[in-house]
Parts: sequence; structure tokens; C-alpha cells
Amino acid sequence: MAQEMGQIQIHSENIFPIIKRWLYSDRDIFIRELVSNGIDAITKLRRIASMGEVDLPEDEALEIHVAVDAEHGTLSFSDNGIGMTGEEVRKYLTQVAFSSAEDFLKHYKGTDEGSQIIGHFGLGFYSAFMVAKSVTVETLSWQSGAEAVLWKCDGDIDYTMEPSQRTQRGTTVTLVMDDDSADLLSVAKIREELVKYCSFLPYPIYLEDRNAPQEEDKKDKTPLPEDHDADACQDETCACHQEHVPAAPAPINDTHPLWMKKPSDCTEEEYRAFYHRVFTDFQEPLFWVHLNADYPIRLQGILYFPRISNQMQTIEGKIKLYNNQVYVADNVQEVIPEYLMMLKGVIDCPDLPLNVSRSALQTDREVQKIPAYIARKVADRLISMDKTDRESYEKYWNDIRPFILYGCLRDEKFYERMQEHLIFGLAGGGFTNLTDYLAKAEETHKNTVYYTSDPQAQAGYLETFARHDLQVLVMDSPLDIPFVQFLESKHEGVTFARVDAVLPPQAKSDAEVNAEDGLLLEKAFRRATGREHLRVRMEALADADTAAVIQLNEQMRRWQEMGMFSTHDRKMAAEMLDRQLELVLNAASPVVQKLAAAEKKEEGSADSLCCQVFDLARLGAGLMNPDDLMAFVHRSQEMLAGQVERME
Repeated sequence: MAQEMGQIQIHSENIFPIIKRWLYSDRDIFIRELVSNGIDAITKLRRIASMGEVDLPEDEALEIHVAVDAEHGTLSFSDNGIGMTGEEVRKYLTQVAFSSAEDFLKHYKGTDEGSQIIGHFGLGFYSAFMVAKSVTVETLSWQSGAEAVLWKCDGDIDYTMEPSQRTQRGTTVTLVMDDDSADLLSVAKIREELVKYCSFLPYPIYLEDRNAPQEEDKKDKTPLPEDHDADACQDETCACHQEHVPAAPAPINDTHPLWMKKPSDCTEEEYRAFYHRVFTDFQEPLFWVHLNADYPIRLQGILYFPRISNQMQTIEGKIKLYNNQVYVADNVQEVIPEYLMMLKGVIDCPDLPLNVSRSALQTDREVQKIPAYIARKVADRLISMDKTDRESYEKYWNDIRPFILYGCLRDEKFYERMQEHLIFGLAGGGFTNLTDYLAKAEETHKNTVYYTSDPQAQAGYLETFARHDLQVLVMDSPLDIPFVQFLESKHEGVTFARVDAVLPPQAKSDAEVNAEDGLLLEKAFRRATGREHLRVRMEALADADTAAVIQLNEQMRRWQEMGMFSTHDRKMAAEMLDRQLELVLNAASPVVQKLAAAEKKEEGSADSLCCQVFDLARLGAGLMNPDDLMAFVHRSQEMLAGQVERME
């Protein structure tokens, strides 16, 4: 074939600047595109071989080779796939966006191999010009009698095409890197990108360093003694008997990823090993959901529930999206429900309607069904665990609770599926659900649900509830306050109350409360503490040892904790909440009775003791700021010193 010259058929002479700047968001994407083209070429070859159109030896290894030659400034991508004829080169390389994949799919429509073709737009090849100042394609078609072709383009609309001396079927694309892309001539960098984009492609991918020492150079050059007779040597371990056989290189990819297998064929060890390898997480996953659907859209994948803390800000999930085993992106919002972004996993959707750069989804009605399917499968897995392995469900609950609560808040259908399987930790240990809790509370506190947001800080209150055998739910994560509001809206008549917001009926006694003493002490505590608006109430409590407790306004505290106030209003909100504090004095306490008696004898005589009672109540509620705490400590020391003097 004589040398031929021509022009790439495009409508704009500025196509290459457009490709360089706008077609792809990431410069390294050309690696994914060129490797994917090689995978397509092999897939096509396998298809025509299965139809008897070509005789393909059973033992022939079909593979991709990526070679780095830093010395000469080149990167090459080779495959032994279907190859191209001169006519196909003209058709597919000189007409931008004329896809050989589209032609092949039309010809072999409905076949399994056809459905695995990755490229559809014919633009992937041109991503090479994002980083290369020239690109050479050397190819030989599978067709009998085909001539090898060498095509070259220097990054503008001109190209050359001429005969090649290539004798092996397949294609090699060689990039002469431009000056701005010299960093991509690093073997380590190319390996990193191949792992990112191509870790699970279906044919082996090998990375070569053209500048690395050859195997012959790596041999042990230590000479044998001059008088050593190799023919007479009987030592089988001697170097003279050892033939140097270089180890076979390992592909960088796993050609049979775990998500492509049937769940019944996967072992627990394989699931865990896959998790550690893909996400480099040293912790063990809690459990996983294996996805495998043909309708409404083909989808396979594995979602892992990682071990996390209850703090939402520490949750950093990653769900990798693949299209025909080619990496597309992380955490694609159109596919994965927002509340499941905290999971880790992989999802492979061969039918995704991607844009031309395969970097984003196009609007599609079928795509909108994917999040619902994934959410349903996750809910089914959780429900199954609750029904068949309640012990594990409770064991994992504190870790998976943020996922579930957030899902219920964001997705009504998810809540409807999960509502009977929402469990809550109990302050005294164990778990319960809302239905069982309310059934037990029917005879005691009916539709009020008691909870604690901090069992340690609210230990004094919890002791009161425990003394009367009242269950208290532990709701100590940032999501619990909005979730409390959510549950109240779903259960008419049910009210949630934190343990420091109410006194349970059982904590009160039938003893009579002296209203006069109550008014007297209200005045005394306001004066002693300097809080003119302090709310004071007298109650006769069953526990005479408790002098006083602080109660907080439930709704005001919720608003503050949920950030319902602007930055400007936060100080004012804190002051408002402080004014909503209520000091409940125990009329049955000897301390309170003596305070009332002292106040009747001489106004102000018990101010110091009033302050001490108030601060002890605040300390028990976790409401002491540093200044108040220091004042409390100094007052306590003075009172101790006075007590010691009286003892002398």
C-alpha cells in the first residue's frame, strides 16, 4: 500500500483544543479510555471467534500491555484483539465520534459479547491528545490477507497513514508525551492510575518499564571458581545447574471481580479480603449486601457497612461506580441514595446512560429507579438480620444506627420498611423497640418515652428512673434529636422527654407540700443566686436524700441543639434556655425543710447554703461553666473549714 495523506473529517478545526480542555474533567482519563479500547478489541475478537469467523487458539493469552519509556518520552498501549484494516482506520480514526463500537453492536446486536463493549461514542481515542504532542497507531486486522497500517497524527487535523511491518494481530497506540505531561512518564504514577480505573477489567493488563534493567542484567554475576568443573559437579544446588527462569509478571487487575460472582459462590473470607484490598481499611466491615439485578436495570455490586463511631462527621463512605467493569466515579448521587453514601462498596451498571466522556450520568427514567432498588435491598438485608440473627443485629446496631436513622429521615419508603425494626439501646443495658416500650409504659407513664442523651452526665437522673423500674432509651447521637421530632410526628399522642426535663410520677410522693414554704424559698434562692427570674417549684419526692434537681425546657433545648437559632441569636438563645431552667426543691428533704425554717427566722441567713444546693443541682445536670464551678469549689472549701471549726 502506498503512503497516503489526508485530513480528519471534522466540522471544526478547533476540535483538539476542545478535547484538551472540555471533553474530560481529569487529565489522566486517557489511560482509562485507551485501555478500554483495547479491552473492546479483545471482546470483539472473542465474539467473532465464537461465531467461527476466526480460528483463535485456545491457549492464546488475550491481554493488554501498557509500556512506559521515560527515556524516549513515550507511553504505549498494546492489545492483541481484533485489529483494524486500512479502511477501518480511515473510518474510525479520521472521523471524530464515529464509533467502531456502535458499528459492532449493530452487527452483533443481542449477543453477550456485544453487550460487554465498553465504548460507544468514538471519542475515547482522542483523549490521548490531552497529554500527547503526537499519537501513532500501528495495527493489523484479524482478517485474512489484511495489511498492517501505521497511522500518525501530531495533534492537529492532519494525519499520515502508510503500510507497517507489524506481523502480530492487534493494535498498539503510542503517545509521545508533551512537556506538560512529563510526570505521567512515571511507572508508579501509571500504575496508580491503572489501579484506579482498570482494576477490574475482564482481561489481564500488564505494566512494563522499558527503561528497567533486563532480566539478564539481574542475574547473579558472581563468578564460579576457575577450577570449577560444571560437568563433574554433583551439587544440584550449585549455580552451574540452575537455569535462570524469570518470574512471570502479575497483571495489575482482577479479571473476575467478586461482585460478578453469585453470592452463593462467595465466601466470607473473600468478601472481607475484597473490602480490605479495595478500600485499604484495616478495620473489618460489619456485614455486606450483595446486589444482583436484571430489572429495572442491570446492576451488580457489593455494599459494605463499615465500623464507625456515632459521630456523623467521622463517617466517610465511598461507593465506586463502574460501567462494564470500567471505573466511572465515586459516590454518584443519581445512582446511590444520599443516606447510603456513608457506606463503602462497588456498583457495576452496564446500562448506565453516560455522557460522551463517561464521567457523568445523563438524565434517564430508568436511572431514577436504581436508588430505590438499592435502598430496598439494603433494608431487606437489615430486616433479615433482625429476624434471623437478632444477636448480631443488636451487636452492630450502634454502628449502623446513623445509616438507618438518616435513611428514615430522608426516605419515607425506607422508613416504612424499617419502622418495625428500629431498636433502641436501654440505659440499663439491652435493647427494645418503640412498640414494646410503649406497651410496658401503658400502666406507668403511658405515651411518654423517656430518653437520655448522655448517660454519664445524666447519671443522677437515670438513678431516679432506675429506682422506679422505668426504662430509659439511650439517644446520644447527633441524629437523635431530629429523629425524636420525626417519631413524634409519626406516632400521634406519643411524646419524648429527656430525663432532665420531667419528673416521672413514680418519683413523687403523696406528702403535702407547704405552698407558703415554696414561695418563701423561691424568693430566697432568687436572692442568693442573683437570678431574679429563676423558676423554683416545690415537689414532695419519694427520695428524701435528694434536696433539689434541675429541669430543662424540652422544646427550647431541642431548638438549641438542632441549631434552630442563627449565629447572631445563639447567645440570646443560651440566655433564654438558662432562664427556662427550673429548680425543683424536694419538700421531703431535711435540707430543704431546714432552709425554710432558717429563712423564716432570719431572711438571708441561709444564702450560702441555698447557693450550694442550687450548684449541686446544676452540677448533677452538667450545667456548670468553669467560673461557676470554681465558685462552687471555693464555697465548698469554706463550708468544710467552718464545719471543722465547729468540730473542734
